[in-house]
Amino acid sequence: MHRSLALLLASAAFALSPTVYAAQAPVQARPAAASAARTSVTHGSVVIDGKRIAYTATAGTIILKNKQGKPTASMFYVAYTKDGVRDPGKRPVTFAYNGGPGFASALVDIGGFGPRRIDWPAPGEVKAEQPPYRLVPNAYSILKTTDLVFIDAVGTGYSRIVGVGKPSMFYGINGDARAFTQFIERYVQQNDRFESPKFLLGESYGTTRSAVLALDLVGHGVYLDGVILCSTVLDFATLNNTPGNDLPYELYLPSYAAVAWYHHRLSRQPADLPAFVQQVEHFAGGAYAHALFEGSALPAAEKSRIAAQLAGYTGLPASLWVKADLRIPLSVFQRDLLDTGASTGRFDARFTTPELQPLMPEQGDSAAGAATTAIWGALSASFDQYLEHDLHYHSERLYVQSSGSVFKAWDWSHYVPPLSELDEGVGSSDSLPRVRNVAPALARAMSNDPGMQLMLNNGWFDMATPFFATNYTLAHMGLPEGLERNIHEYYYPVGHMLYLNPAVLPQLSHNIDAFIANATRR
Repeated sequence: MHRSLALLLASAAFALSPTVYAAQAPVQARPAAASAARTSVTHGSVVIDGKRIAYTATAGTIILKNKQGKPTASMFYVAYTKDGVRDPGKRPVTFAYNGGPGFASALVDIGGFGPRRIDWPAPGEVKAEQPPYRLVPNAYSILKTTDLVFIDAVGTGYSRIVGVGKPSMFYGINGDARAFTQFIERYVQQNDRFESPKFLLGESYGTTRSAVLALDLVGHGVYLDGVILCSTVLDFATLNNTPGNDLPYELYLPSYAAVAWYHHRLSRQPADLPAFVQQVEHFAGGAYAHALFEGSALPAAEKSRIAAQLAGYTGLPASLWVKADLRIPLSVFQRDLLDTGASTGRFDARFTTPELQPLMPEQGDSAAGAATTAIWGALSASFDQYLEHDLHYHSERLYVQSSGSVFKAWDWSHYVPPLSELDEGVGSSDSLPRVRNVAPALARAMSNDPGMQLMLNNGWFDMATPFFATNYTLAHMGLPEGLERNIHEYYYPVGHMLYLNPAVLPQLSHNIDAFIANATRR
């Protein structure tokens, strides 16, 4: 696996997208009447690498149907296709989306990958978090290399249940993937993109979706040239601190260290972040993992020694590590790292926000979080204006950036596909509890479509989907060496939303462009 050290958004209680729900869409008891698909077509241009690219923007809907041909949902999308292409039916096309679940795809569109982007506020720029906001041409859009189709999941954006559709058909790991599969098949058919190299690009829970979606698409004969994962989570056991599961403590530790490095909380500040992180990873998977495994059998002297090492890597006092039995959850780290009365962000720990009640054990459900506080206003206002004034897509309904109702209704069960018909050990039977681990689905998709390339992009300061958890999951997918060579990993000094750091965006764009070019090279 290629690890390029580039320096330049669970469980039902673990949302991967920002937890502020500006416009919540209620889970529909009665689906809306089926309506015909409609589109709005506009034209624009953007300069990338000194060359002007003219493009067609299509904002519209595609109607999903059941086996009887009756409408079940209307899925909204925004597509950008490059003009003047000699054979547009063979140009790469990337289907992109965000996560949540229950989050629309506006963030990955005007956030950093589409031809227009928000000029994001930097950490500490409070005035820049207020309107008016700047939507500027995106010189780092990946439209240079691929056409783009940004898709809103059912229940988000302008996507909604219609006709005979029911929430249970879409609000869950499997139903959600099936909806995206049908959307992509219909888009390919309606736009004659059968011969186009095809890519998936998912962020946050969108990476979870991509694993299941890739297997569904390949099973339908829609082969993929590549899958691009940004801020990855495939196995939720690597993230959720539940009694008896020490794995997340080990996998979060390198992220704690990186964040402490960023905020200069270490007694000795290493000059090289990647080298420092690698050192902490070795400790996390070695001495620290062994100490946690020992549990109450760990001698007091050894606990004190491990606590001292943890303090050196994280900036938190050794006494706190001992008091916490060497297990400090994320919420405690966020609130105790700084001595300024502020808490670090979960989605991007570069951002901080004041604590109103610092002595309370939790911030409270209404606390938006530092990164969300910084970007939410810009995202909501900018995309609504963009739809209305630039894309000329008009609707009487509100655009749902994030739906708490969809998230609360989500069915997290997922059947892990056995590696063979004979592999039916504990946990593989459909009658036994299903697990929130979609890595086996991605592994099966890659084995059924061995030409598929996999790209993973992670931020050093992402506390929602820590990079070491991604590495652990990849190492336990059971892929043969031949398929492991199809995996390409990249790391950036930013948090969950990789494009929030303007110094990172050029490198991120370059890496994705190169990945697509290499994946389609014959």
